Amino acid sequence: MSSPAAGPLLLLDGASLWFRAFHAIPEKITAPGGQPVNALRGFTDMVAALIKQHAPGRLVVCLDLDWRPAFRVELIPSYKAHRLDDAADAEPGAEQVPDTLTPQVDMILAVLAAAGIATAGAEGLEADDVIGTLATREATDETIVVSGDRDLLQLVRDDPAPPVRVFYVGRGLAKAELWGPAEVSAKYGVPQRNAGPAYADMATLRGDASDGLPGVAGIGDKSAATLISRFGDLDALVAAVHDPSADLAQGVRAKLRAADDYLKAAAPVVRVVRDAEVHLSRPDLLPTTPADRTALQDLAAAYNAESPVKRLIAAMESRSA
Repeated sequence: MSSPAAGPLLLLDGASLWFRAFHAIPEKITAPGGQPVNALRGFTDMVAALIKQHAPGRLVVCLDLDWRPAFRVELIPSYKAHRLDDAADAEPGAEQVPDTLTPQVDMILAVLAAAGIATAGAEGLEADDVIGTLATREATDETIVVSGDRDLLQLVRDDPAPPVRVFYVGRGLAKAELWGPAEVSAKYGVPQRNAGPAYADMATLRGDASDGLPGVAGIGDKSAATLISRFGDLDALVAAVHDPSADLAQGVRAKLRAADDYLKAAAPVVRVVRDAEVHLSRPDLLPTTPADRTALQDLAAAYNAESPVKRLIAAMESRSA
């Protein structure tokens, strides 16, 4: 049975959520065969809770088909370099992922398929780019992006409608916050009228150690936000740096000029792709009953996930009441 059309489009940052589930729940929780299922159980519970809270009409779990895209590495070689797996037997370019998490990703994907929940990816790109594309091209319903990655705050918008919000779960689902342009503007001091793109520009200036982006030396959050607010966007700021008549303090001008090459390279690294060729595993309409209830229940038994799967089914079915 298909879901009602009403409700937002919910875009989940898959890896962000199952990494958090993995670290939040003890590995001692195992399947009958002894393999850890902590990430599977926690992720399934997250999806159930998100469906119950937001009552989406459509839902997509977005995947990293390449966690470190070549075009970003070519522009900024340090991009996520600290996360590379340096083990002797690791494949070149592989990410450091706990050995007991990797098998659980396939379990999660099997549960999603049996439940009838769509997944999506784009060849050579990250989940951020999939989310950026789906959110940008959505023309009907409000979009809610669920992630623990603040980079996706660049997608918030009120205009043009429909709105895009980010449900930020960086401090856990219980403390999650819904961010729109007003909240991003209030927190980071960027203009509300273009809070999403302005956040990306601010992040480019200040850098992000978690992604291996050095930023401009001597430019922090406040000064970055002030500069973007004054000049409107990063492109206008860079133009001002090279305009002797622009009202820009000499010390700031010198810092930005010294970082000219970095700024040109980093902007397209920080900004998510918004026109990717996205492939969905199935239509994004969220069903009110599992696509294959028998298969889903068999997986639940095999993975010691009966309770989370039961909560997922209940959350899906509650939307048809």
